Amino acid sequence: MTQPDGLERRVRGRLRALKHEGLIRTLRAPTGVDLSSNDYLCLSRHPDLRLRMAAAIELEGCGSTGSRLLRGERESFAAIERRFAAFKETDGALLFSSGYLANLAVLTTFPEKGDLILSDRLNHASLIDGARLSAARRIVFPHRDPAALAALIDQHNDGGQVFVVTESVFSMDGDEAPLADYAAICRERGAWLIVDEAHAVGVFGQRGSGLIEDTGTKDDVFLSINTGGKALGVGGAFVAGSTWAIDYLMQRARPFVYSTAPPPSLAAALGASLTVVGNESNRRETLFARTRRMRLRLGELGVSSVPGRSQIVPVLLGDNDRAVMVAEALQAQGFDVRAIRPPTVPPGTARLRVAVNVGLSDGTVDEFAAALSAALKSTPCSVASS
Repeated sequence: MTQPDGLERRVRGRLRALKHEGLIRTLRAPTGVDLSSNDYLCLSRHPDLRLRMAAAIELEGCGSTGSRLLRGERESFAAIERRFAAFKETDGALLFSSGYLANLAVLTTFPEKGDLILSDRLNHASLIDGARLSAARRIVFPHRDPAALAALIDQHNDGGQVFVVTESVFSMDGDEAPLADYAAICRERGAWLIVDEAHAVGVFGQRGSGLIEDTGTKDDVFLSINTGGKALGVGGAFVAGSTWAIDYLMQRARPFVYSTAPPPSLAAALGASLTVVGNESNRRETLFARTRRMRLRLGELGVSSVPGRSQIVPVLLGDNDRAVMVAEALQAQGFDVRAIRPPTVPPGTARLRVAVNVGLSDGTVDEFAAALSAALKSTPCSVASS
């Protein structure tokens, strides 16, 4: 039987619209100097991590073969969870295959019908999707606005459980959530604070455990979600918190119960990563030094970036096509920086997301800043925008 072509026409029409709006995306392998990845500490190719992962593959094979509640459990998973809980100074932790799954698990397991989720306007897509899949009511509060958050809780709390959800370091703007203010609001109102530490773990805090440590708010955070594939250089993600919450996730979180467990070698490499983070604090110091230099050099050359101290330095361009053109000009000079466009960021805020890492030398930072300044001057602002 011949299938109707209505779906194909619709999809092709959507693709044409994306192209017209400057929103078509392509897959492009890494080339040149890394200024776009989340490998902030350059641990993904660290020799200790590679050796530990290779040894674990020799010992335990490539795959876990099943969910952890079936035959996929390994002692190495339990061991790395205990170690990560100690790293975050919590009672427990649970390993997931990705940060996306971890966020879905938290937000579809704890908030229930009659409860309320308040989510920062610029939260990551995984937090947004988790909130949408929850049975709880959902309210988006203005970005980094404690006063608005408190008012919304007071106005909309109908007696159910209240959950406040935020990133600690925001993935596209690189700015920091006012965690101390949120902690006070949640403490005063009996709300539960959930913090995604994806871009902070390994980077912030004296021990490198994240912005929760840096702000001294661990006693007020219900759960944190911590990816292993960014600064930690490996993959997977941990939810860290009280033992009773971790036990409940293990029993009820569908992304945990019904997912094949990660490869056992992941746990080995994560263990090596935590050792490096603990022993080589100079990596964090170097990262912040390179970031300060990047921001300083861009400012000196008249390139505006979103203020902050994190390793994520966004250069807002607004126009989708111009962002792509500037990125391509830099890529042609050997700098791998990517254009970020809607829906990842709000309409009209297309940007270059410059991600600093410890592998950059001072000279490379200076060269990139000069190249970016020149590319901006040579790329017209009047390109058709979205």
